[in-house]
Amino acid sequence: MRHGKVHRKLNRTAEHRRAMFANMAAALIKHEQIVTTLPKAKELRPIVEKLVTLGKKGGLSMRRQAISEMRDKDQVKKLFDVLATRYKDRQGGYTRIIKAGFRYGDNAAMAVIEFVDRDVDAKGQDSGPVQEREAEAA
Repeated sequence: MRHGKVHRKLNRTAEHRRAMFANMAAALIKHEQIVTTLPKAKELRPIVEKLVTLGKKGGLSMRRQAISEMRDKDQVKKLFDVLATRYKDRQGGYTRIIKAGFRYGDNAAMAVIEFVDRDVDAKGQDSGPVQEREAEAA
């Protein structure tokens, strides 16, 4: 019987899944929209929703929990400073999944996962430490 087994395994080990979703959550927070397969998007949604809820609660312990989940301090800072204030009045449903057809190579169902009321300029923009140093040098 399959009682209590709610998540997809996605043909990966537990460590690989945990690392993959940490990277995907950081990428979604950074770009506010990513394209992935439909099952991965459906599994990523509750992870990101819980991270936004942590950001709304604020505080040091919540920030540490978010860092342990995502492992990216820059994106945790954006989560707590930008996204938490953006969604402070919203009771949930911070992300949306839009089906995007099928991938050419293997016909896998694709989807776009994005934040509701997202910043359109954030997509494709890299504001990492290297970019900041290059901007300061110019």
